[in-house]
Amino acid sequence: MAMERTLSIVKPDAVGRNLIGSILRKFETAGLRIAGGKLIRLTPEQAQAFYAVHKARPFFQGLCDYMCSGPIFVSVLEGDNAIAKNREVMGATDPAKAAPGTIRQEFGQDIEKNAVHGSDAPETAAVEIAFYFKPEELF
Repeated sequence: MAMERTLSIVKPDAVGRNLIGSILRKFETAGLRIAGGKLIRLTPEQAQAFYAVHKARPFFQGLCDYMCSGPIFVSVLEGDNAIAKNREVMGATDPAKAAPGTIRQEFGQDIEKNAVHGSDAPETAAVEIAFYFKPEELF
């Protein structure tokens, strides 16, 4: 198995409902280790930069506004096949289609307020981790 790191974000809706601990517990129970984490509030410029890949999509501005609407908890998860494991634990993007027991099925409210974000590939994870963390902030 490949040791990997992936970015995880607990989104504003889940932070506002005091779900950080419950969400992190699911990742840890699945065998992922938290290599770093912090509570932050994105500026509009930061949200637009992070989600730039979606700039041409109709949901872009709404996504950026939502991600700036409250604090988020960003963390780096580490473990064997961490990217795939993270995505499995999160569940499908649409909470209504997510498997029972997944984070999005349990805590997601709708397709936008789906509680969490996770990197989708090793290259994406590297870019996303570097966006939020300096190397010395990870253990």
